[in-house]
Amino acid sequence: MPLNYKKWDQLELSDDSDIEGHPNVDKRSLIRWKQRDIHEKREARKAKIEHLHAQIACNTVLYPRIQSIQASLETPETDQPRTVYFNSLVEKLETNPSKECPPGNDPSQLEQTYDGMLLSLLRQVGDAAKVEFKDSGATDDQREERIGKSLADGMKEHVVRLKETIDNDSKELEEEIKEQKKHITSEDMHDGFANKYVPPKPEPAPLPIAAKLDKPATPKTTTTEFEVINSPRQEPAAEEEAEDLDDDVANLTPSLEAFSKLPLRGFEQSFRFIQEHRDVVVPGASDALLGAAFKAQYDNKPKYSKQCVHQSLLLQYGDKLGVDGLRVFFKKMIAGDKRAEAVFMDDVEKTYAHLVNRVRISQEEAKKGGRETIMLASENDGDITFNVPAGPPPDELILGEGMEGMDIEEVRKALQFRWEIFKDLPQNLQKALQTEELVEVNKVLGEMEVEEAEEILQRLDMAGIIPFSDSGVRDETPAGRAAAGLPPICRRSRLRF
Repeated sequence: MPLNYKKWDQLELSDDSDIEGHPNVDKRSLIRWKQRDIHEKREARKAKIEHLHAQIACNTVLYPRIQSIQASLETPETDQPRTVYFNSLVEKLETNPSKECPPGNDPSQLEQTYDGMLLSLLRQVGDAAKVEFKDSGATDDQREERIGKSLADGMKEHVVRLKETIDNDSKELEEEIKEQKKHITSEDMHDGFANKYVPPKPEPAPLPIAAKLDKPATPKTTTTEFEVINSPRQEPAAEEEAEDLDDDVANLTPSLEAFSKLPLRGFEQSFRFIQEHRDVVVPGASDALLGAAFKAQYDNKPKYSKQCVHQSLLLQYGDKLGVDGLRVFFKKMIAGDKRAEAVFMDDVEKTYAHLVNRVRISQEEAKKGGRETIMLASENDGDITFNVPAGPPPDELILGEGMEGMDIEEVRKALQFRWEIFKDLPQNLQKALQTEELVEVNKVLGEMEVEEAEEILQRLDMAGIIPFSDSGVRDETPAGRAAAGLPPICRRSRLRF
């Protein structure tokens, strides 16, 4: 295909080879004058083109309005006199003008608005009609008809002149643009064939939570252990790891945080966001969103929590559908597949309901968690004896076998002391002791503060209601352990729910 070199003829160069000057004028000055002349003409042409564009646009807006007024004056639609119609139009433009104006004009200046320009024209036509009537020498009876006709003729003349102005400006603009295109300037320069290598963007890194969730499980081993409730805890490392995992879940990246705030069922908006932010679809993003949902629900932000669940499931569904799963999933959702949308939203509701239940349980356990309690334990249930009095000692007290040498009054005092101790116990503990079930007693003790429970256990031991020293049940509280030096059975422990 032959190359076209005609475009090089359009170059406007200020070369010194075609400059013939006067011997008394140095050539460098002539070259500078030539350059300045080229640039001045170029700027003047550009300014003129912009002026013609603005003038044509302004006149194009005014022309139909002037044409409509002229038509109303020529053939009035009502019996209203033409002068009345004309004066009411002038009054309206004077009292309630619109601020609409051409681009670059000041709307606060009336003369720079479209209504201001139209008002100036109407005043000009009205003044000319009055002068013409005055010069004609017509009588007052002919005033309405003569002035009305002059107004219609004046507006018709301006319609014709404005149309000619628009046509002339359009023709002149076309010539100026044609002349401008004859010369290639620096503004017309642009890159042609360019071979610029743009390296692909690196794949976004997975979130820290992904590495922890994908960590291989520790092999299970079978060991024999003796359970000691009061022994030091052996799992701080596991707790710290769980806390770090929670931090990674809750701390979203800026892109994920913005993604989590998109509305429910905003499938088109979510798909567009994913296309613009590649770091949203990374390993661990779905789990991080679920963690943020849990934290938001815990902080009493149900709306945001449900949004996080919704966005997390969007990523999960796309991952389950394969390599191009996100595109397939969003194509169905955006197309309005009611069946697919119903399945997805049902999954969102179920997942959110499960999360709400977990948060509720966590909040209830947090209220009890971390509190130190007293617990009673024994290797065999038969080792624990309960000596719960049924009432005060009777008036006639008979000593049994093996107690013949004891003072009956001392026995009465001991039984009375046991009864008084029992009556001073809380009602719920009295009922638990009467069942003679260790589980029921531990329930009541677990609800008490440690100091209160220790005091009650000492009173129970003193009264012999639960004798720690004479039976298989022994006192493992700090005081009992120091005094007896025996293997603890009654133990104090920290229980976290």
